[in-house]
Amino acid sequence: MTNKARLQCVSCSNTYPLFELRYECDCQGLLEVIHADDGMNNLAQLSDQRLMSRLPADRSGVWRFREAVVPLQPDELVTQQEGGTGFHHIEALCQWTGSKGLYLKHEGENPTGSFKDRGMTAAVTVAKKLGVKLLACASTGNTSSALSSYAARAGLQAVVFLPSGKVSPGKMAQTLGYGAHVLAVKGDFDDAMQIVRDLAREAQVYMVNSLNPFRIEGQKTIIWEILQDLEWQAPDWIVVPGGNLGNTSAFGKAIEEAFNWGWITKKPRLATIQASGANPFYKSFLKGFETIDAIQAETIATAIRIGNPVNFTRASRAIVNTRGIVGQVSDKEILAAKAAIDRSGLGCEPASAATLAGLKLMVQAGLVKKEDKVVAVLTGHMLKDTDAIMKSQTLACEEVEADAKAIQLSLDRLRN
Repeated sequence: MTNKARLQCVSCSNTYPLFELRYECDCQGLLEVIHADDGMNNLAQLSDQRLMSRLPADRSGVWRFREAVVPLQPDELVTQQEGGTGFHHIEALCQWTGSKGLYLKHEGENPTGSFKDRGMTAAVTVAKKLGVKLLACASTGNTSSALSSYAARAGLQAVVFLPSGKVSPGKMAQTLGYGAHVLAVKGDFDDAMQIVRDLAREAQVYMVNSLNPFRIEGQKTIIWEILQDLEWQAPDWIVVPGGNLGNTSAFGKAIEEAFNWGWITKKPRLATIQASGANPFYKSFLKGFETIDAIQAETIATAIRIGNPVNFTRASRAIVNTRGIVGQVSDKEILAAKAAIDRSGLGCEPASAATLAGLKLMVQAGLVKKEDKVVAVLTGHMLKDTDAIMKSQTLACEEVEADAKAIQLSLDRLRN
Protein backbone atom coordinates (compact mmCIF):
# COMPACT_ATOMS: atom_id res chain seq x y z
CA MET A 1 0.00 0.00 0.00
CA THR A 2 1.44 3.35 -1.07
CA ASN A 3 1.37 6.13 1.47
CA LYS A 4 2.48 9.68 0.71
CA ALA A 5 1.24 11.26 3.91
CA ARG A 6 2.00 14.91 4.64
CA LEU A 7 1.08 17.68 7.05
CA GLN A 8 -1.38 20.26 5.77
CA CYS A 9 -2.73 23.49 7.25
CA VAL A 10 -6.49 23.49 7.81
CA SER A 11 -6.59 27.27 7.18
CA CYS A 12 -4.37 27.96 4.15
CA SER A 13 -3.71 24.40 2.85
CA ASN A 14 0.08 24.87 2.91
CA THR A 15 1.86 21.51 3.20
CA TYR A 16 4.93 20.23 5.06
CA PRO A 17 6.80 16.90 5.26
CA LEU A 18 5.10 14.39 7.56
CA PHE A 19 7.95 14.20 10.07
CA GLU A 20 8.90 17.87 10.17
CA LEU A 21 8.99 19.01 13.79
CA ARG A 22 6.20 21.58 13.94
CA TYR A 23 2.73 21.97 15.47
CA GLU A 24 1.28 24.77 13.40
CA CYS A 25 1.55 26.33 9.95
CA ASP A 26 3.60 29.43 9.25
CA CYS A 27 0.23 31.22 9.18
CA GLN A 28 -0.38 29.81 12.70
CA GLY A 29 -3.18 27.58 11.45
CA LEU A 30 -3.67 24.07 12.82
CA LEU A 31 -2.06 21.15 11.00
CA GLU A 32 -3.52 17.78 10.14
CA VAL A 33 -2.15 14.63 8.53
CA ILE A 34 -3.32 14.08 4.96
CA HIS A 35 -3.02 10.55 3.59
CA ALA A 36 -2.84 9.58 -0.06
CA ASP A 37 -5.88 7.59 -1.17
CA ASP A 38 -3.84 4.82 -2.80
CA GLY A 39 -5.01 1.46 -1.48
CA MET A 40 -6.96 2.92 1.43
CA ASN A 41 -10.22 1.41 0.20
CA ASN A 42 -8.81 -2.01 1.13
CA LEU A 43 -7.67 -1.05 4.63
CA ALA A 44 -10.99 -1.81 6.34
CA GLN A 45 -10.83 -5.40 5.09
CA LEU A 46 -7.15 -5.65 6.03
CA SER A 47 -7.93 -4.40 9.55
CA ASP A 48 -10.55 -7.14 9.90
CA GLN A 49 -7.94 -9.73 8.96
CA ARG A 50 -5.52 -8.31 11.52
CA LEU A 51 -8.01 -9.06 14.30
CA MET A 52 -6.83 -12.68 14.04
CA SER A 53 -3.14 -11.78 14.37
CA ARG A 54 -0.94 -12.16 17.46
CA LEU A 55 1.32 -9.25 16.45
CA PRO A 56 1.05 -6.47 19.11
CA ALA A 57 0.61 -3.84 16.41
CA ASP A 58 -2.33 -5.76 14.94
CA ARG A 59 -3.94 -6.26 18.33
CA SER A 60 -3.86 -2.51 18.92
CA GLY A 61 -7.09 -0.75 18.02
CA VAL A 62 -4.93 2.08 16.69
CA TRP A 63 -2.15 0.35 14.80
CA ARG A 64 -4.25 -2.23 12.98
CA PHE A 65 -5.11 0.86 10.87
CA ARG A 66 -1.48 2.04 10.83
CA GLU A 67 -1.24 2.86 7.11
CA ALA A 68 -3.86 5.57 7.68
CA VAL A 69 -2.57 6.72 11.08
CA VAL A 70 1.23 7.03 10.91
CA PRO A 71 2.80 4.89 8.17
CA LEU A 72 5.55 3.15 10.15
CA GLN A 73 6.71 -0.43 10.62
CA PRO A 74 5.44 -2.46 13.61
CA ASP A 75 8.87 -2.47 15.28
CA GLU A 76 8.90 1.37 15.30
CA LEU A 77 5.70 1.69 17.34
CA VAL A 78 5.35 2.52 21.03
CA THR A 79 2.24 0.50 21.81
CA GLN A 80 0.53 -1.09 24.78
CA GLN A 81 -2.16 -2.74 22.63
CA GLU A 82 -4.46 0.19 23.28
CA GLY A 83 -7.96 0.17 21.85
CA GLY A 84 -9.99 -2.97 21.50
CA THR A 85 -12.39 -1.39 23.99
CA GLY A 86 -15.82 -2.74 24.88
CA PHE A 87 -18.91 -2.13 22.78
CA HIS A 88 -21.94 -2.42 25.04
CA HIS A 89 -25.72 -2.56 24.57
CA ILE A 90 -27.38 -2.20 27.97
CA GLU A 91 -31.16 -2.24 28.17
CA ALA A 92 -31.30 -0.17 31.38
CA LEU A 93 -29.44 2.69 29.68
CA CYS A 94 -31.60 2.42 26.58
CA GLN A 95 -34.63 2.94 28.81
CA TRP A 96 -32.98 5.76 30.77
CA THR A 97 -32.17 7.75 27.62
CA GLY A 98 -35.19 6.70 25.57
CA SER A 99 -32.82 5.55 22.81
CA LYS A 100 -33.66 1.96 21.85
CA GLY A 101 -30.70 1.67 19.47
CA LEU A 102 -28.04 2.81 21.95
CA TYR A 103 -24.55 1.31 22.11
CA LEU A 104 -21.71 2.50 24.34
CA LYS A 105 -18.06 2.50 23.35
CA HIS A 106 -16.10 2.54 26.61
CA GLU A 107 -12.70 4.13 26.09
CA GLY A 108 -12.08 3.91 29.82
CA GLU A 109 -11.00 0.34 29.11
CA ASN A 110 -7.70 1.55 27.62
CA PRO A 111 -4.39 0.85 29.43
CA THR A 112 -4.34 4.06 31.52
CA GLY A 113 -8.11 4.33 31.73
CA SER A 114 -9.04 6.86 29.05
CA PHE A 115 -9.25 7.49 25.31
CA LYS A 116 -6.06 9.56 25.55
CA ASP A 117 -3.98 6.39 25.09
CA ARG A 118 -5.04 6.19 21.45
CA GLY A 119 -3.65 9.62 20.66
CA MET A 120 -0.63 9.21 22.90
CA THR A 121 0.62 6.00 21.28
CA ALA A 122 0.79 7.92 17.98
CA ALA A 123 2.33 11.11 19.41
CA VAL A 124 4.98 9.29 21.46
CA THR A 125 5.81 6.98 18.53
CA VAL A 126 6.53 10.04 16.38
CA ALA A 127 8.47 11.71 19.21
CA LYS A 128 10.72 8.67 19.45
CA LYS A 129 11.23 8.64 15.68
CA LEU A 130 12.14 12.34 15.74
CA GLY A 131 14.70 11.74 18.48
CA VAL A 132 13.26 14.20 20.99
CA LYS A 133 13.92 13.54 24.67
CA LEU A 134 11.58 15.78 26.70
CA LEU A 135 7.84 15.46 26.13
CA ALA A 136 5.32 17.88 27.66
CA CYS A 137 1.61 18.45 28.01
CA ALA A 138 -0.93 20.56 29.82
CA SER A 139 -3.61 18.41 31.37
CA THR A 140 -6.64 18.06 33.59
CA GLY A 141 -5.37 14.57 34.38
CA ASN A 142 -6.07 12.05 31.63
CA THR A 143 -3.56 13.38 29.11
CA SER A 144 -0.86 13.49 31.76
CA SER A 145 -1.54 9.89 32.80
CA ALA A 146 -1.32 8.70 29.21
CA LEU A 147 1.79 10.74 28.42
CA SER A 148 3.69 9.60 31.51
CA SER A 149 2.87 5.94 30.79
CA TYR A 150 3.81 5.97 27.11
CA ALA A 151 6.90 8.12 27.67
CA ALA A 152 8.08 5.61 30.27
CA ARG A 153 7.49 2.76 27.82
CA ALA A 154 9.53 4.63 25.19
CA GLY A 155 12.36 5.50 27.61
CA LEU A 156 11.65 9.24 27.34
CA GLN A 157 11.11 11.91 30.01
CA ALA A 158 7.69 13.49 30.51
CA VAL A 159 6.92 16.83 32.15
CA VAL A 160 3.30 17.78 32.77
CA PHE A 161 1.66 21.08 33.68
CA LEU A 162 -1.48 20.67 35.79
CA PRO A 163 -3.84 23.35 37.17
CA SER A 164 -3.01 23.38 40.87
CA GLY A 165 -5.68 21.83 43.09
CA LYS A 166 -7.96 20.95 40.16
CA VAL A 167 -6.85 17.41 39.26
CA SER A 168 -8.38 14.34 40.89
CA PRO A 169 -6.09 12.34 43.21
CA GLY A 170 -6.44 9.22 41.05
CA LYS A 171 -5.15 10.96 37.94
CA MET A 172 -2.39 12.67 39.89
CA ALA A 173 -1.28 9.34 41.35
CA GLN A 174 -1.11 7.77 37.89
CA THR A 175 0.94 10.63 36.49
CA LEU A 176 3.45 10.58 39.34
CA GLY A 177 3.56 6.80 39.51
CA TYR A 178 4.57 6.44 35.87
CA GLY A 179 7.49 8.80 36.53
CA ALA A 180 6.51 12.16 35.06
CA HIS A 181 7.85 15.43 36.48
CA VAL A 182 4.78 17.39 37.56
CA LEU A 183 4.49 21.18 37.72
CA ALA A 184 1.31 22.43 39.41
CA VAL A 185 0.44 25.77 37.80
CA LYS A 186 -1.34 28.40 39.88
CA GLY A 187 -4.05 28.91 37.30
CA ASP A 188 -6.45 26.88 35.17
CA PHE A 189 -5.95 24.46 32.29
CA ASP A 190 -5.83 27.25 29.73
CA ASP A 191 -2.95 28.91 31.59
CA ALA A 192 -1.07 25.60 31.63
CA MET A 193 -1.77 25.10 27.93
CA GLN A 194 -0.29 28.49 27.05
CA ILE A 195 2.90 27.64 28.95
CA VAL A 196 3.33 24.40 27.00
CA ARG A 197 2.65 26.12 23.67
CA ASP A 198 5.28 28.75 24.42
CA LEU A 199 7.86 26.12 25.43
CA ALA A 200 7.14 24.09 22.28
CA ARG A 201 7.60 27.16 20.05
CA GLU A 202 11.00 27.67 21.69
CA ALA A 203 11.83 24.01 20.95
CA GLN A 204 12.37 23.28 24.65
CA VAL A 205 9.82 20.45 24.72
CA TYR A 206 7.88 18.23 22.33
CA MET A 207 4.20 19.05 22.87
CA VAL A 208 1.75 16.13 22.90
CA ASN A 209 -1.52 17.97 23.51
CA SER A 210 -4.15 17.62 20.82
CA LEU A 211 -2.64 20.53 18.88
CA ASN A 212 -0.18 17.83 17.88
CA PRO A 213 -1.64 16.41 14.64
CA PHE A 214 -0.55 12.87 15.48
CA ARG A 215 -2.74 12.88 18.58
CA ILE A 216 -5.73 13.38 16.29
CA GLU A 217 -4.59 10.48 14.08
CA GLY A 218 -4.60 8.11 17.02
CA GLN A 219 -7.90 9.29 18.45
CA LYS A 220 -9.75 9.02 15.14
CA THR A 221 -9.42 5.22 15.37
CA ILE A 222 -12.19 5.28 18.00
CA ILE A 223 -14.56 5.90 15.10
CA TRP A 224 -13.03 3.23 12.90
CA GLU A 225 -13.22 0.66 15.68
CA ILE A 226 -16.88 1.58 16.25
CA LEU A 227 -17.53 1.01 12.55
CA GLN A 228 -15.66 -2.29 12.78
CA ASP A 229 -17.78 -3.25 15.81
CA LEU A 230 -20.86 -2.57 13.68
CA GLU A 231 -19.49 -4.57 10.71
CA TRP A 232 -18.97 -1.33 8.76
CA GLN A 233 -22.61 -0.27 8.96
CA ALA A 234 -22.53 3.36 10.07
CA PRO A 235 -24.81 4.41 12.95
CA ASP A 236 -27.12 7.39 12.70
CA TRP A 237 -25.41 9.32 15.52
CA ILE A 238 -22.13 9.33 17.43
CA VAL A 239 -22.18 11.33 20.67
CA VAL A 240 -19.05 12.47 22.55
CA PRO A 241 -18.17 14.89 25.38
CA GLY A 242 -16.41 18.11 24.38
CA GLY A 243 -13.61 19.91 26.23
CA ASN A 244 -10.49 20.79 24.25
CA LEU A 245 -12.32 19.32 21.21
CA GLY A 246 -9.59 16.92 20.13
CA ASN A 247 -12.06 14.05 19.85
CA THR A 248 -14.59 16.12 17.92
CA SER A 249 -11.82 17.04 15.46
CA ALA A 250 -10.57 13.46 15.23
CA PHE A 251 -14.05 12.00 14.82
CA GLY A 252 -14.92 14.36 11.98
CA LYS A 253 -11.71 13.47 10.17
CA ALA A 254 -12.28 9.74 10.67
CA ILE A 255 -15.82 9.92 9.32
CA GLU A 256 -14.75 11.86 6.23
CA GLU A 257 -11.91 9.44 5.48
CA ALA A 258 -14.04 6.33 6.02
CA PHE A 259 -16.70 7.71 3.68
CA ASN A 260 -14.25 8.89 1.01
CA TRP A 261 -12.42 5.55 1.02
CA GLY A 262 -15.65 3.59 0.64
CA TRP A 263 -15.66 1.90 4.05
CA ILE A 264 -19.16 3.23 4.77
CA THR A 265 -21.99 4.42 2.54
CA LYS A 266 -23.35 7.15 4.81
CA LYS A 267 -21.88 9.57 7.34
CA PRO A 268 -23.08 9.33 10.94
CA ARG A 269 -24.04 12.66 12.49
CA LEU A 270 -21.75 13.89 15.24
CA ALA A 271 -23.01 15.41 18.50
CA THR A 272 -20.60 17.07 20.93
CA ILE A 273 -21.87 17.65 24.46
CA GLN A 274 -20.35 20.24 26.76
CA ALA A 275 -20.89 21.01 30.42
CA SER A 276 -22.92 24.20 30.81
CA GLY A 277 -20.16 25.66 32.97
CA ALA A 278 -17.54 24.99 30.28
CA ASN A 279 -19.46 25.64 27.08
CA PRO A 280 -17.63 27.99 24.67
CA PHE A 281 -18.11 25.57 21.76
CA TYR A 282 -21.85 25.35 22.42
CA LYS A 283 -22.14 29.14 22.49
CA SER A 284 -20.19 29.37 19.24
CA PHE A 285 -22.47 26.75 17.64
CA LEU A 286 -25.50 28.93 18.44
CA LYS A 287 -23.82 31.77 16.48
CA GLY A 288 -23.01 29.60 13.47
CA PHE A 289 -19.35 29.18 14.52
CA GLU A 290 -18.57 32.76 13.50
CA THR A 291 -16.24 33.16 16.48
CA ILE A 292 -15.45 31.46 19.77
CA ASP A 293 -15.03 33.37 23.02
CA ALA A 294 -12.99 32.00 25.91
CA ILE A 295 -14.72 31.66 29.26
CA GLN A 296 -13.70 30.86 32.83
CA ALA A 297 -14.70 27.18 32.97
CA GLU A 298 -16.16 25.47 36.03
CA THR A 299 -17.78 22.03 36.16
CA ILE A 300 -17.61 18.86 38.19
CA ALA A 301 -16.56 17.11 34.96
CA THR A 302 -12.88 17.99 35.35
CA ALA A 303 -11.77 16.29 32.13
CA ILE A 304 -13.76 18.84 30.09
CA ARG A 305 -13.23 21.86 32.37
CA ILE A 306 -11.69 23.90 29.55
CA GLY A 307 -12.71 27.43 28.64
CA ASN A 308 -10.56 28.08 25.57
CA PRO A 309 -10.44 24.95 23.37
CA VAL A 310 -7.49 24.92 21.00
CA ASN A 311 -9.12 22.67 18.39
CA PHE A 312 -12.00 24.99 17.49
CA THR A 313 -11.21 25.23 13.77
CA ARG A 314 -11.00 21.48 13.18
CA ALA A 315 -13.92 20.73 15.53
CA SER A 316 -16.34 23.23 14.01
CA ARG A 317 -15.56 21.82 10.57
CA ALA A 318 -16.35 18.33 11.88
CA ILE A 319 -19.77 19.41 13.14
CA VAL A 320 -20.62 21.18 9.89
CA ASN A 321 -19.42 18.36 7.62
CA THR A 322 -21.44 15.72 9.48
CA ARG A 323 -24.57 17.86 9.90
CA GLY A 324 -23.91 17.55 13.60
CA ILE A 325 -24.94 19.52 16.65
CA VAL A 326 -23.42 20.83 19.88
CA GLY A 327 -25.34 20.55 23.15
CA GLN A 328 -24.85 21.43 26.78
CA VAL A 329 -25.85 19.76 30.06
CA SER A 330 -25.75 20.90 33.66
CA ASP A 331 -23.63 19.31 36.36
CA LYS A 332 -26.84 17.97 37.89
CA GLU A 333 -27.71 16.25 34.61
CA ILE A 334 -24.15 14.91 34.30
CA LEU A 335 -24.30 13.37 37.78
CA ALA A 336 -27.72 11.82 37.13
CA ALA A 337 -26.36 10.21 33.96
CA LYS A 338 -23.25 9.05 35.79
CA ALA A 339 -25.37 7.38 38.48
CA ALA A 340 -27.31 5.53 35.77
CA ILE A 341 -24.11 4.39 34.04
CA ASP A 342 -22.52 3.32 37.32
CA ARG A 343 -25.62 1.38 38.39
CA SER A 344 -25.65 -0.42 35.04
CA GLY A 345 -22.36 -2.04 36.05
CA LEU A 346 -20.37 -0.14 33.43
CA GLY A 347 -19.22 2.97 35.29
CA CYS A 348 -17.41 6.06 34.03
CA GLU A 349 -15.87 9.35 35.10
CA PRO A 350 -18.13 12.45 35.16
CA ALA A 351 -17.02 13.89 31.80
CA SER A 352 -18.06 10.65 30.08
CA ALA A 353 -21.54 10.94 31.54
CA ALA A 354 -22.09 14.21 29.68
CA THR A 355 -22.52 12.04 26.60
CA LEU A 356 -25.50 10.14 27.99
CA ALA A 357 -27.02 13.21 29.62
CA GLY A 358 -26.87 15.01 26.29
CA LEU A 359 -28.35 12.08 24.40
CA LYS A 360 -31.31 11.96 26.76
CA LEU A 361 -32.07 15.62 26.05
CA MET A 362 -31.65 15.06 22.31
CA VAL A 363 -34.22 12.24 22.38
CA GLN A 364 -36.64 14.33 24.44
CA ALA A 365 -36.27 17.21 21.95
CA GLY A 366 -36.91 14.93 18.98
CA LEU A 367 -33.45 15.51 17.50
CA VAL A 368 -32.69 11.80 17.85
CA LYS A 369 -35.44 9.32 17.02
CA LYS A 370 -35.97 6.53 19.53
CA GLU A 371 -35.23 3.95 16.84
CA ASP A 372 -32.00 5.59 15.62
CA LYS A 373 -28.78 3.63 16.01
CA VAL A 374 -26.65 5.72 18.37
CA VAL A 375 -23.13 5.18 19.72
CA ALA A 376 -22.27 7.11 22.88
CA VAL A 377 -18.57 7.34 23.65
CA LEU A 378 -17.54 7.04 27.30
CA THR A 379 -14.10 8.60 27.55
CA GLY A 380 -12.78 7.67 31.00
CA HIS A 381 -12.79 4.94 33.65
CA MET A 382 -14.94 5.13 36.79
CA LEU A 383 -11.85 5.21 39.06
CA LYS A 384 -10.47 8.33 37.38
CA ASP A 385 -12.43 10.55 39.77
CA THR A 386 -13.61 8.68 42.87
CA ASP A 387 -14.22 11.92 44.79
CA ALA A 388 -17.05 12.78 42.40
CA ILE A 389 -18.73 9.45 43.10
CA MET A 390 -18.57 9.74 46.86
CA LYS A 391 -19.59 13.40 47.04
CA SER A 392 -22.33 13.39 44.43
CA GLN A 393 -24.12 10.19 45.37
CA THR A 394 -23.82 10.43 49.19
CA LEU A 395 -22.47 6.91 49.35
CA ALA A 396 -21.18 5.30 52.53
CA CYS A 397 -20.48 1.90 54.00
CA GLU A 398 -22.78 0.50 56.67
CA GLU A 399 -20.90 -0.38 59.84
CA VAL A 400 -22.13 -3.48 61.67
CA GLU A 401 -21.10 -5.51 64.66
CA ALA A 402 -19.22 -8.72 63.85
CA ASP A 403 -22.08 -11.02 64.84
CA ALA A 404 -24.65 -13.02 62.93
CA LYS A 405 -27.71 -11.19 64.27
CA ALA A 406 -26.55 -7.73 63.16
CA ILE A 407 -25.57 -8.99 59.73
CA GLN A 408 -28.91 -10.79 59.36
CA LEU A 409 -30.79 -7.57 60.14
CA SER A 410 -28.87 -5.76 57.42
CA LEU A 411 -29.59 -8.46 54.87
CA ASP A 412 -33.28 -8.49 55.80
CA ARG A 413 -33.45 -4.75 55.06
CA LEU A 414 -32.02 -5.41 51.59
CA ARG A 415 -34.62 -8.10 50.89
CA ASN A 416 -37.41 -5.77 51.91
